[in-house]
Amino acid sequence: MWVKNCLIILRRLLPEIKLRDKNPIPKEVLDKLVVTPIDFEEALRLVRPSALREVLIEKPNTTWEQIGGLESIKEEIKEAVEWPLKYSANFKRMGIKPPRGVLLYGPPGTGKTLLAKAVANGSEANFILIKGPELLNMFVGESEKGVRKIFEKARQAAPTIIFFDEVDSIAHKRGMEFGEKVTERMVNTLLSEMDGLQELNDVLVIAATNRPDMIDPALLRPGRFDRVILIPVPDEKSRLEILKVHTKGMPIAKDVNINELSKGTNNYTGADIEALCREAAILALRKDKNAKEVKMDNFKDALKKVKNSVDSEDMEKYKRIEEDYLKTARGAAIKEKLSYLG
Repeated sequence: MWVKNCLIILRRLLPEIKLRDKNPIPKEVLDKLVVTPIDFEEALRLVRPSALREVLIEKPNTTWEQIGGLESIKEEIKEAVEWPLKYSANFKRMGIKPPRGVLLYGPPGTGKTLLAKAVANGSEANFILIKGPELLNMFVGESEKGVRKIFEKARQAAPTIIFFDEVDSIAHKRGMEFGEKVTERMVNTLLSEMDGLQELNDVLVIAATNRPDMIDPALLRPGRFDRVILIPVPDEKSRLEILKVHTKGMPIAKDVNINELSKGTNNYTGADIEALCREAAILALRKDKNAKEVKMDNFKDALKKVKNSVDSEDMEKYKRIEEDYLKTARGAAIKEKLSYLG
């Protein structure tokens, strides 16, 4: 970072330095070669922690305000992730052991990744995004070594949130026929890391899945994924908030009734609603390349093309998974029901 600071200072002062001049650099210019707080802020923005240069890292800019609805779920995730990272001293004073992991599950398109990015932003933590299938490809033949490396880097650059997307692809039930040996090694390594053979200080794991019933039940024990949270399709109130988010920068006509649209989008996920708004705008342009606003008719036509990707039967399946597998698996693992299960 010092090197980057020096380069920033030189870049700022170069216009005042005549490199081809044989005379010494004036003292008043040399006196300006001072590292300021602004230089450090700029360096922090440009330099990634060296511990994570081989692992994808980002500082998410997703905010809670960009996620419509899901208010109770947002609060639960803040308590489980943001509070322990931002107020660790408070947790220690009260004798509270923070969760090590949070599992988000539900239908595709309900905002699991957005929620993970928003809480990382709110926590001011480094964010490592790992897609399960990509992890298998990235470390062909030594996937478990890849898992250890991710946790090692996360510890070195703490506070860090590791987000495993499609976690079922690397942590499905041991004993299954497909890729059994690889899966068992991956799950054992993940269990070992989350058990904290080396203390996970300021490192928290969030995982997302559409198939929680495929995950090895050992991962649901306390000290691993302590919180398991269902991310459902949004209700009418949440759909209204999501519509407001996606039409905020859109020139909509006065005849557009957002409340009516929220009522007519039952079982639409957040991703479905985003697609609906985009399609309505495209239809407006298709009808008139010089269109200056999106009308209600455009939204009605878009509704005919963009259908809900989840139905009531799908949500019933997820509720049954909670009752028939998740609670049963956790109960078998610790011989008691956990009151804070999703």
